[in-house]
Amino acid sequence: MATFVLIPGMCHGGWTFAELTEQLRAQGHRVHPLTLTGVSERSHLLHAGVNLETHIQDVIGVLAAENIQDAVLVGHSYGGMVITAVADRMPEAVDSLVYLDAVVPANGDSCFDLVSDRERQWYLDVVDNGYAVRPLPFFDARATPHPLASLLQPLQLTSDLTKIRRRVYVYAAGWPGESPFSPFYLRLREDPSWTTHALDSGHNLMRDAPKDLLRILLEVVEPR
Repeated sequence: MATFVLIPGMCHGGWTFAELTEQLRAQGHRVHPLTLTGVSERSHLLHAGVNLETHIQDVIGVLAAENIQDAVLVGHSYGGMVITAVADRMPEAVDSLVYLDAVVPANGDSCFDLVSDRERQWYLDVVDNGYAVRPLPFFDARATPHPLASLLQPLQLTSDLTKIRRRVYVYAAGWPGESPFSPFYLRLREDPSWTTHALDSGHNLMRDAPKDLLRILLEVVEPR
C-alpha cells in the first residue's frame, strides 16, 4: 500500500482528482487529495498574505498529522512548485515525485519565472482586490481565484532531490498551440534519472487521460 498526496493546479481544489482518488483507493492505496489555502472550498481563507510558503505548509501539515513516511507527491501544473518544496523540506517523508504537466523549479525560481509570456499575462488578470488571479473562462465551474503571491514568491531549495526514489514527468502533448510545459518535458526526457511520459491529452490530464494516468501512478509504486 502506498500513500498518494495529490496537489491541484491553480484555481482548483482536491475535487479535480475525484476519479483518480476513487480508483487508487480501490487498489488499496491511501490517498489525500488536497485543496490549498485560499482556493475553492478554502477560498474564504484568501488574503494578501497567502503565498507559496502557505501552500508548502498545507502539505507539510498533512504529512505530519497523518504520520506519512512514504508519500508519493503528485503535483498538477502549479502544484509542481509545491511538491518540489515539500520534498526539499521533508525528504525523509517522500518516496516519489510525480509532475503532471507541471513546472519543475530549481533554487530561486518562482512560478512566474518559469511559464510563458502568455501565462504571465493571465497571472496579471487579477480580481479587484489585487491579490488573486481570475480563473480562465473554460475552467471547471468550481474554480476560484488563485493567490497571486504564490506565483511570485521564489522557491528556496537546499536538499539533493536526486536521492528521491522516483521522479516522473507526465507531459500533456495535446495542448492547443504551444505548451508552457514543453521545455520541462524536452529537458527531462534526456535525463536518465527521470521517467517521462507524453500523453495525447489536454492540460487537464485527470479528465482527459484518466486510464493512462492511473497506470502511470501504479507503476510508480511498483518495486524497482
